[in-house]
Amino acid sequence: MPRGDGTGPAGKGPGTGRGRGGRGQGTGMGMGRLGGPQAGGAVGFCICPDCGTRQPHERGIPCYEKQCPNCGKAMIRE
Repeated sequence: MPRGDGTGPAGKGPGTGRGRGGRGQGTGMGMGRLGGPQAGGAVGFCICPDCGTRQPHERGIPCYEKQCPNCGKAMIRE
């Protein structure tokens, strides 16, 4: 820190600023907090945890908001 006032480096030259991808510094191009392809989305199924009934997942409607057509319990994501 120049002058010790908490402003940090001027940002000129290599290795300054953000986005270098070093330890603890992401580049902003990662897989995301849910891990990429296995994260929830438009594809997949909602499953009843009690009776095992499966229904296709509807985009924009979380599975836990759906009720099982057989037993009425809240469904979960497969």
